[in-house]
Amino acid sequence: MDAVHFFKIVFVAALAAFTLARSARAAGQQDFVRVAEAVPGVILEPRYYSTYNFTGDRLPGYDCPDLALCRQAASALAKAEARFEARGLRLKIYDAYRPARAVEFFYRWSLNGDVRMKPYFYPKLEKNVLHLRGYIALRSGHSRGSAVDCTLVDMKTGRDLDMGGPFDLFDERSHYAAKGLTKEQEHNRAILRSVMTECGFKGIRSEWWHFALRDEPFPDTYFDFPLSDVGSVTTIGSE
Repeated sequence: MDAVHFFKIVFVAALAAFTLARSARAAGQQDFVRVAEAVPGVILEPRYYSTYNFTGDRLPGYDCPDLALCRQAASALAKAEARFEARGLRLKIYDAYRPARAVEFFYRWSLNGDVRMKPYFYPKLEKNVLHLRGYIALRSGHSRGSAVDCTLVDMKTGRDLDMGGPFDLFDERSHYAAKGLTKEQEHNRAILRSVMTECGFKGIRSEWWHFALRDEPFPDTYFDFPLSDVGSVTTIGSE
């Protein structure tokens, strides 16, 4: 049995897990808030609502240009944003809560022949190895509502800080401690990670932009409600 057929079998078996995610919709969506309202200082660039992402399509569940997080993660993000602003910086958020149906779409996409976005997001890899390398998975911590993908913007220039590689680049250059970075790029990554860590998030080795709340409230639940289902909330305070 080749690798592609094996992962197809695993995918079918995992559909039951996605059913559980959908059943959690009513039970958990009231615990989520819109990032733009809860943390008004951040800049939103929702890549999966747009078509500028590695699939080339808008993802299922991203039915409005909002992003969302569970309340606890949004509160921690507000603290981080306040600390960045004190340094003359602002957070730019690419993604946060990710409906389980979008993760399912990623996996199905990884098995088809669409390579429109290869030059921009996986130029050094063939598409059929993305799931084998761990870039595409059957589940994502984003669906638990406590993870965020972000970078920093200089408030004076309005430009993104140079992180040494773009968001969602499937390449070793995206590793936090990648070789070949300039001192400035290393410094910018360190600023982002240090403040996010101080405010209750943890980073990962393979993606400089990804952070998850250390004490997430839904560690075993993968939600699937669309972004439009998240209600308006009062702004969350920061320290």
